[in-house]
Amino acid sequence: MAKSEGGIMETVKTVVYALVIAGVFRTLFFQPFWIPSGSMKDTLLIGDFLFVNKMAYGYSQHSCPFSMCPFSGRIFGSEPERGDVVVFRHPTNGTDFIKRVIGLPGDRVQMIDGVLHLNGDPVRLTPAAPFEEVVEPQGPQGHTPRCANAPVGEGAICSKDRATEELPGGVTHSVLNILDGARGDNTGEFVVPEGHYFVMGDNRDNSIDSRFDQSVGGVGFVPFENLLGRADRVIFSSAGRRMVYFWTWRSDRFFQAIE
Repeated sequence: MAKSEGGIMETVKTVVYALVIAGVFRTLFFQPFWIPSGSMKDTLLIGDFLFVNKMAYGYSQHSCPFSMCPFSGRIFGSEPERGDVVVFRHPTNGTDFIKRVIGLPGDRVQMIDGVLHLNGDPVRLTPAAPFEEVVEPQGPQGHTPRCANAPVGEGAICSKDRATEELPGGVTHSVLNILDGARGDNTGEFVVPEGHYFVMGDNRDNSIDSRFDQSVGGVGFVPFENLLGRADRVIFSSAGRRMVYFWTWRSDRFFQAIE
């Protein structure tokens, strides 16, 4: 009897240790993130669930799981590259955002008539087929999509103009356009400070990002220390109001690479 009880206790301890190790591994190296808004369409959809690689750019106090960290700055990591999709802590309000790195330290960034200019040169835009989705409530907050073909009734097809944008170095990704002459289509020239990054959403007319100053609710420049990690792959995606509603999962997005 005692031997049997001892075996049960050993099993319980093994399970507990495994859970603790898994929890530490998750806390130190990966962070789950569920896409709440449409600012990164069509790269990321509302309801996409992914794990953020917290070690991609090293470890910082912002990502430290303990109440006190024995270091400042970052350790172990590399520098972000143009085109990386990153999760970061908002510089002023502390919430977690996900955007694409567009400008590196020292870069000059400007939008002119909806076209991204880097260091004085327009990036290459190649027209692509429109992005289409059904007009219906999306995600827990029940947002309905904005459409280039508005007004569009519920249940109809919402269309946005789409193009492939090529950044210096050859990184390509889709960008969407809803309205010509939108608020962020024409800006002054931004010079990215040392140790900071310029980020934008791929759904350009539906993204509050580095084009907008922090004083008006924008992101502004993002300090390196605020980067929580890089998003590399969608694990699964739910088109419903709750992640656990497995019957609403999008079958075409399991383990999809983020480009």
